[in-house]
Amino acid sequence: MEKTLFTGIIDEDAAKLEGYLRFGESYDLKKREIGEGERRALIYYIEGFQDGKIMAPLVSAIGSVVHNERGAVDGIFSLLPSLDMATVSSVEDAADNVTAGRAVVLSGLLGAEAKVVDARRYPLRSTSEPENDRVMRGSRDGFVEALLTNVTLIRRRIRSPELTVSYVRGGKITKTDIAIIYLHGKADPALVERIVNKAENMKTDSLVLGHQSVTETLIKNKWYNPFPKIRATERPDAASAAILEGSVLILCDNSPEALIFPTSVFDFLQVTDDYYFPPLTGTYLRILRHVTFIMTVFLIPLWYLLLNHSEILPSWLQFIVPSKPGDLPIILQIFLAEFAIDGLKLASLNTPNMLSGSLSIVGGLLLGDFAVQVGWLSPDVILYMAFVAIANFTQTSFELGYAFKYLRMITLLLTVLFDVYGFIAGIIFAVILLLSNNTSASGRGYLFPVLPFGRKALARLLFRVKKHD
Repeated sequence: MEKTLFTGIIDEDAAKLEGYLRFGESYDLKKREIGEGERRALIYYIEGFQDGKIMAPLVSAIGSVVHNERGAVDGIFSLLPSLDMATVSSVEDAADNVTAGRAVVLSGLLGAEAKVVDARRYPLRSTSEPENDRVMRGSRDGFVEALLTNVTLIRRRIRSPELTVSYVRGGKITKTDIAIIYLHGKADPALVERIVNKAENMKTDSLVLGHQSVTETLIKNKWYNPFPKIRATERPDAASAAILEGSVLILCDNSPEALIFPTSVFDFLQVTDDYYFPPLTGTYLRILRHVTFIMTVFLIPLWYLLLNHSEILPSWLQFIVPSKPGDLPIILQIFLAEFAIDGLKLASLNTPNMLSGSLSIVGGLLLGDFAVQVGWLSPDVILYMAFVAIANFTQTSFELGYAFKYLRMITLLLTVLFDVYGFIAGIIFAVILLLSNNTSASGRGYLFPVLPFGRKALARLLFRVKKHD
C-alpha cells in the first residue's frame, strides 16, 4: 500500500496526520503547539505514555529553536543529545509512532519530514519472582509486561556481542512489538530463519493475548491434540540458560512469558531448581519427577484393569481391592472424582487469596469425608485420585498437566470397553498423539531426544551433570 508523504507545509501535514489519527475523538491523544507561523512546531503524543522528565526539556529545547530565526528544529539533537530520536517521512509511519507511545514533532523547519522522540514511560510492576515457577535457591526476578525490560534482564545475564535481538512487529491492528533472541554461532541458522520468517509473515489482526496469540499464529493447532506446542517460562535465568544451549527465544510486548524454540515434551519436565542443587540431588529429583508424572497417566487405568482381574492377583497385591467399594460403580466414582478435583481448582482460582487455602483444604476434606459416608466414593478411589492430583504439580506446565489428564481418562475409558486390549490401545494412542504433535516452527520432533535418538541429549535430560568450562 502506497504511503502518504509529508509535503513540508505544516498546515497540510498536520491536517493529514490528525485525519489519520482521528484527532479529537480520543481524550488522551494530545497536541502541543509551540511558536507561530511556519516556524511553529506541533508535538503529537498520547498523554499516559510520556515521561515528564523527558518532555519538559524537549518542549523547552524546541521552543528555543522555533523562536530563533536562524535556528532549525534539527538543533534539538545538539541541545538534547541523550534523547532517542528518529526521522520519518510519511503520515502512516508518524501515526504508528504516536500510537506506539512516542512523541512526533512536525514543523515547517523540518521540511517534508517529522521527528520521532521516544519519551515513553510504561506503567510497570516489579520484576518479582513468578508465582507459578518458584525456586528454593537462585535468582528471584521474573519477566514483566514490558518488552525492553525483559530484553534487559537477559542482557544482564549474557554479556556477549554474539547475543542477537531481532525486532519484528505483529498484528495488523495491535502492531505488537516482538523480539527474537538467540546466540549467534550457537543457535541453528535454519531454525532462526524459519522463526523470523514466520514471525514477519503473521496473518493476524491481533496479538492482544501475547504469547498465546503468537503461539497460535506460528503453529497451527489441531484441536484433538492437547499437548502444548511451545514451552514458556517467566524466569530470566531459565530463558538465558536455554539461549546458551542453542535455543531461540520469542519475547512479546504485554506478555511476561518467553517462548522457547525448539521444544520437546521432555523439556516441560525440567525445573530450574535442578540446576541449583548438586548433580546427584538434581539427578534424583529429575528422575523422580519423570516417573511420578508418567504414573499420573497409567496408575488409575492400571488399577482398574487389575480390579477386573483380581482373581489372578497374588496375595501380597490383594490390598488394592477395595474393602468398601461404595454404592456406585468404580468407573463412575473415578470420573466423578476427576470432575470434582477440577471443580475445586476452579473454585480456588476464583476465591480471594486469603480464603483460597482454607477453601482447598476444608473443601477437599469435607467433600471426601461426606462422599465416603454416603457411599458415593470409596477410600481407595480418593487415595489414588489424590495421588494423581498432587503428582500433577511435580511439573509447572498447566497445559501439559491437562494433556496427561485427557490421556488418563481416554485410556481408562478404553480399558473399560476393551479390557487389556483397551489399555494397550490407550498407550498406543498416547504415543500417536506425541508423534503427531505439530511443532514445525521448532524444527525438531516432539519426542526428541528419544525420536530422533540423541544419546548426549538424552543423558543430559535424565541426569543432572556438572558443566565444565
